Amino acid sequence: QVQLVESGGGLVQAGDSLRLSCAASGRTFSSYNVGWFRRAPGKEREFVAATSRSGGTSIYADSVKGRFAISRDNAKNTVYLQMNSLKPEDTAVYYCAASPKLHETSYLEYNYWGQGTQVTVSS
Repeated sequence: QVQLVESGGGLVQAGDSLRLSCAASGRTFSSYNVGWFRRAPGKEREFVAATSRSGGTSIYADSVKGRFAISRDNAKNTVYLQMNSLKPEDTAVYYCAASPKLHETSYLEYNYWGQGTQVTVSS
């Protein structure tokens, strides 16, 4: 069992940066791959980024590639999402999730979810 808690969201202006954190409880956290998803108002849940168990490999959605970076610190049971050059279209609730499968972009493959953190980017 893994419990996830996101933090770090907020209201920023276009071009600003934010770092989201996903703190996990449970001794087996390092055995899970972790992804970030987001849901904007009126839209479907969207894959953002995912990282492997060790954090050695990552994948990104095309919409955030080059601007966002996912990382993890297994000693702290935490995964991060560094978001730079934020755009108004990045406005959404951001969720972290854990999966036994590597580099999954489908939310259906993730077993554990956090409650989400709101990111709002003003123009």
